[in-house]
Amino acid sequence: MLRVNTLLERALEEPLSRDHGLQTSTYEVLMHLSDAPDGRLRLSDLAREAVLSRSGLTRLVDRLERDGLVHRERCESDARGYFAVLTDEGRAKIDGARGAYLDDVRERFLSRLTVEEQELLGDVWTRVLDGLEPGLRP
Repeated sequence: MLRVNTLLERALEEPLSRDHGLQTSTYEVLMHLSDAPDGRLRLSDLAREAVLSRSGLTRLVDRLERDGLVHRERCESDARGYFAVLTDEGRAKIDGARGAYLDDVRERFLSRLTVEEQELLGDVWTRVLDGLEPGLRP
């Protein structure tokens, strides 16, 4: 499991980095923001979705802000809370990378499985996730 995870992640990240200048974690954060209503998520929700620690997400969002891909907005209903908001440049970046990344996932992973195996694997992963301690679940 560890070997496949590590090698598959490396294989998927190499063209993502080379062709789009994105690491997998950056791609994932931009993807979640792109899929969110209005391209914005509370930082705590984004950390949970991307399975990152709050400090890890803070460092990543700092970098994405410097690169002009996201900006922070204060949450009006909670003065301590902030949103990460996808910029137009960030949307262009994720839109440019998404198709190629998904094609790569299909080629390197999904094409090796039948539809039935994909459904079974999804069920297995759900059971594994359900068995994790609540604090470890996304």
